[in-house]
Amino acid sequence: MKAETRSEQFHPPSVLGNILRKLHIDIPLFIGLSLISLLSFIILYSAGSQDMDVLLRQAARVGLAFLLMTVLAHVDPYQFKRYSALLFGLGILLLVAVLVMGQFGKGAQRWLDLGVFRFQPSEMIKITTPMMVAWYLAEHALPPKPKQLLIASILIVVPTLLIAKQPDLGTALLVASSGAAVLFFAGLSWRFILAISATLAGLTPILWHFMRPYQRDRVLTFLNPEADPLGRGYHIIQSKIAIGSGGIYGKGWLGSTQSELDFLPESSTDFIFAVFAEEFGLFGCLGLLTLYLLIISRCLYIASQAQDTYSRLLASSLAFTFFVYVFVNIGMVIGVLPVVGVPLPLVSYGGTSIVTLLAGFGILMSIHTHKKFLPHS
Repeated sequence: MKAETRSEQFHPPSVLGNILRKLHIDIPLFIGLSLISLLSFIILYSAGSQDMDVLLRQAARVGLAFLLMTVLAHVDPYQFKRYSALLFGLGILLLVAVLVMGQFGKGAQRWLDLGVFRFQPSEMIKITTPMMVAWYLAEHALPPKPKQLLIASILIVVPTLLIAKQPDLGTALLVASSGAAVLFFAGLSWRFILAISATLAGLTPILWHFMRPYQRDRVLTFLNPEADPLGRGYHIIQSKIAIGSGGIYGKGWLGSTQSELDFLPESSTDFIFAVFAEEFGLFGCLGLLTLYLLIISRCLYIASQAQDTYSRLLASSLAFTFFVYVFVNIGMVIGVLPVVGVPLPLVSYGGTSIVTLLAGFGILMSIHTHKKFLPHS
């Protein structure tokens, strides 16, 4: 008994850890998300012209998002499966409502005004689409047969087209990726993947025809930004200058001249990674990417430990969607992808994407912390 007492003295139980476990919070994932959220306040203070109001608004949104994550972590995953079709149907109705009576902003019709607050239904669809596809495929033998693939593809294409119609190509890309990830993790054959890729490549001229002029300009700018350095190519050129000027060690916190002198547009939202790279350099970027990698790895581990097909497919898709967020934002900022308006996850200023992302992490935590009580499928 005395030995046990000494051991307890040297290794006291973690009060915070016990609280997090009772809240159904996955501790490694929570630590990673908290570190990136704290890092976001540091860089937002610099990118937002050292405006404390920006930080306070962001802090309120992050707090709300973490609260929602905690609430969803408490929900038994069976309830997510049970209401997947209902939530997906509601999301589709809201997307249709946006096209009929949605509010315009920055040339797009994406918002519904509910009186108390404005709501962007496409954010909800980022989660409900993989939930719906996972629910449908979990009811059938895997890998899916052609009939199931066709129906699952329709479930993905419908919300994607409705969002693209707003237009919002960035969100449409994320929704399509989340649904496609479910198909991939369901055991989709590489032959079918190659066939889809070839079909999409063949449809490129048709897609180009239906793209809006500014969307075509983004593609042309991606291919040759120097063709219009003071116009369409200005954003990406200034972003590359900011990243390159950071060098290996960076200019130090608050040392971003591209942002401070307003050379870099959208410095606190879409192009915040360029500000981070200028201030913290190559080593800072590697540290940020390492944090993202640890979070994604933990999500994939949770998916691998899921005890039923629905949870496994949904968790894998949410992990992949987070990866797409990171890949697309950094890719467009460094000039290897067209600019599509995807924020840097958990770092860019804004509320809707953070709430959606942490809601997804809440579902992941629910899947992991309730796994002992899940029925096997």
